[in-house]
Amino acid sequence: MPKTLIEPFRIKSVEPIRMTTRAERERLLEEAHLNIFKLRAEDVLIDWLTDSGTGAMSARQWGAIMEGDESYAGARSFFRLEKVIQDITGMAHFVPTHQGRAAEKVLFTAVCRKGDLVPNNCHFDTTRGNLEYMGVEAVDVVIAEGLQPATIHPFKGNIDLDRAEALLKKEGGRIPFGMLTVTNNTGGGQPVSMANIRAYSALLKQYGKPFIMDVCRFAENAMFIKMRERGYENTPVREIAREMFSYADGATMSAKKDGMVNIGGFIVLRSDEWLDEVRNDLIMMEGFPTYGGMAGRDLEALAVGLEEGLQEDYLRYRLRTAEYLGERLEAAGVGFVKPTGGHAVYIDARTVLPDMPVQHYPAWALCNALYLEGGIRGVEIGSVMFGKRLEDGTETYHSMELVRLAFPRRMYTQSHFDYAAEVIAEVKAKAAGIRGVRITRQPRFLRHFTCECAWV
Repeated sequence: MPKTLIEPFRIKSVEPIRMTTRAERERLLEEAHLNIFKLRAEDVLIDWLTDSGTGAMSARQWGAIMEGDESYAGARSFFRLEKVIQDITGMAHFVPTHQGRAAEKVLFTAVCRKGDLVPNNCHFDTTRGNLEYMGVEAVDVVIAEGLQPATIHPFKGNIDLDRAEALLKKEGGRIPFGMLTVTNNTGGGQPVSMANIRAYSALLKQYGKPFIMDVCRFAENAMFIKMRERGYENTPVREIAREMFSYADGATMSAKKDGMVNIGGFIVLRSDEWLDEVRNDLIMMEGFPTYGGMAGRDLEALAVGLEEGLQEDYLRYRLRTAEYLGERLEAAGVGFVKPTGGHAVYIDARTVLPDMPVQHYPAWALCNALYLEGGIRGVEIGSVMFGKRLEDGTETYHSMELVRLAFPRRMYTQSHFDYAAEVIAEVKAKAAGIRGVRITRQPRFLRHFTCECAWV
């Protein structure tokens, strides 16, 4: 039996990559003020900035697009997607949005108030940004292993139940609901076990709090459960996903991840308690409840994509892809979050730049170095993204300095990964020459998207 796990698809259409030189990339990065978000995509060789909305859609999805009903109200495309989502999640109420951060904004506006507190294993950037913009405190209570890149644990995304209960006891009056992100993006794309989901649900129910999941990568999380959690080895991934949802009262999703589409998102709710307020806010922010900021053609593509994202051959290949790059980095002596997650490999910048002070933003510096060396665009998950400049001019710093290489779905082949591994190894060999940065201009929220930097 061959050991090589091949891509479970054939390529039907291709997009050319413009090859750039080191000299060109040096100029382009300077023009972007040392912020890779500001680079033009055509100037990137391998774009692993994000897996959100950047993947390739299937022939079935493109065919479904032609069937989109663009009616303003009551389009058949809405009802087709509603049926798919109700079947997967087991929840009655589906509210479409144009992407995940919009789902968060709508739900949080309906339910949260200034001064509230929301616990989560780890809030990702837009989730935290949406809460903090409203004056809500976003508290991360992931297990200790989730903050230790080199520590091996099968479910490093698990929430720390003891710390969560301590928060519920002390701050219960401020907590409108508890959240859980599956998989845990901030902590390395790490999965959450079914036992942890079940126990957290019971804990929140004990304190009378609803349970909301961020399910951008629910299918990948379900596959990890099948592969790693005792008792689920022979359970179909679709059934595992359905059980995950059964413990929650609602969920938000950026469908641009495991929905396999380029745009889209949604809220699902088990009861109608918040439904009127959610729909009212949706109309103000996104659109009518049966399109919610999405075109009918996108609703159709998502209905197909959610089904394709649960195919086990695809998921097995998807998780193996990250594992393969991890093996190549291990051989090169590059540290990363172990074990590898589902949608990305997270390089531990401190293993490449051990002597760079956190004030010089080592993960940001490593992102720049990867682009300069090989035209690879990743994203910093460190102190630029999650740190803050306080009013007195001092800085807070993140507990980890990671570079996330997030893989668009069904887009890159093994040779791209082999090339990337060679570039990363070369960057490590030249680490002594990598320069840190200082931030020269930044907005109040989500500064990593638009900040400007200069070399230290």
